[in-house]
Amino acid sequence: MTQAQPRLVSLAWPLFLELCLGIAVGMLGTALAARVSDTGGAAFALANHVVAMLFILFRLIGAGISVVITQSLGGGRRDQADALARAALGASSWMGLFIALLTWLGAEGLLRLMNAPAEVLPLALPFMQVLAPALLLDAWNSSMASVMRAHLRTRDTLAVIVAMHASHLLLAWLLMPRLGLSGFAWAMLVSRVLGVALHLWLWRLRLDLVPRAADWWRLPRAELAAMLHIGLPGAAENIGYRLAFMVSVAVAGKLGASALATQAYTLQLMYFILLFGLATGFAAEIVVGHLIGAGELHQAHRLVRKALARGLAVSVLVALAAALAGPWLLRLFTSDPQIIATGSTLLWITVLLEPGRTFNLVVINALRAAGDARYPVMAGAASMLLVLAGGSWLLGWQFGLVGIWLAYAADEWVRGLLMWRRWARLDWVPHARATHRRLRRQ
Repeated sequence: MTQAQPRLVSLAWPLFLELCLGIAVGMLGTALAARVSDTGGAAFALANHVVAMLFILFRLIGAGISVVITQSLGGGRRDQADALARAALGASSWMGLFIALLTWLGAEGLLRLMNAPAEVLPLALPFMQVLAPALLLDAWNSSMASVMRAHLRTRDTLAVIVAMHASHLLLAWLLMPRLGLSGFAWAMLVSRVLGVALHLWLWRLRLDLVPRAADWWRLPRAELAAMLHIGLPGAAENIGYRLAFMVSVAVAGKLGASALATQAYTLQLMYFILLFGLATGFAAEIVVGHLIGAGELHQAHRLVRKALARGLAVSVLVALAAALAGPWLLRLFTSDPQIIATGSTLLWITVLLEPGRTFNLVVINALRAAGDARYPVMAGAASMLLVLAGGSWLLGWQFGLVGIWLAYAADEWVRGLLMWRRWARLDWVPHARATHRRLRRQ
């Protein structure tokens, strides 16, 4: 454990900065869109919600890439890890192309399904369609970054993310005053091309891994099956959550453009609050994967307990700070007093929400890394359907955005406590032992 703990910290801080930069780009885009009008801010947020929902499909393979590679590396199988990395590239091509086409062809129907207000739809539709090609590039960037992190090259990945997001921010700042929301999408496309080029260079330099032409389209059965073994349950859990969350967005859309804008601005601030827990969860997944591959289950158990304790303490403190500063932070987006007042109330509910979310962010990733990937789906499905989706619909009509946020908090706590019960009772251990035995046989 003396070696694993420093490794967790050294992995967590680059991941934290990566996530922070990604959210900063979204926040700046929202702020630039809101400069035109709160309707522009609502259109930007709604289109991004729909795109994020579609990109969750990438989790079919994306959720398994890092886990299976870290397990192979922990078991001393570098050849297997390289084969998995090449397979991830081909799978990303097909999945990314599918998501891009779905975004382009289905943009209008999906926006109408989300109850896009009449004044929001004409702004959100062209924005989504220009975003579509960038999603293929995002699939490649995501899989290549996961491979780098599995090899513990988080600082190199951070350097790529900095270059990619810096170019995106600069180009968005230059293009959005002229092209509106589409300027953000064109800037994203250019920055993702840069990201792919830098990742390919780092694969060659750091990993001695050069993709062959066939790697961009081949789907080797054994490697794909290993990724889907983890990815399918992981994707199901993420897709279930995203669909339930989109019910809440649709309810907010029915409340009008002002409510949709309020939700968008508050969510941007909430994303910053959850960053530390999310970075800790990703880092724990990488380290636990290595430990399970090496058969060090006791060290994995102690690491997760300490990571969870740290995540809970920091998430509460950050949420309190954001709630106290809420009225000033929301003025970054709007001067509407009603939006600021409602958003400030939502940030105080976030103080209740975040500890429950931290259980999910840390423990679900640890369960997945231990090979126990199906339990989070089965245990969380009822809460997502009844508490998140059903609660948002019922409480949203009764209490507006406050009701939706209370449903968010209740769902996170129900699922989070179920996940912690699974980990604390060591019910994941048989899955971890089976994973280690499989690697030894191979």
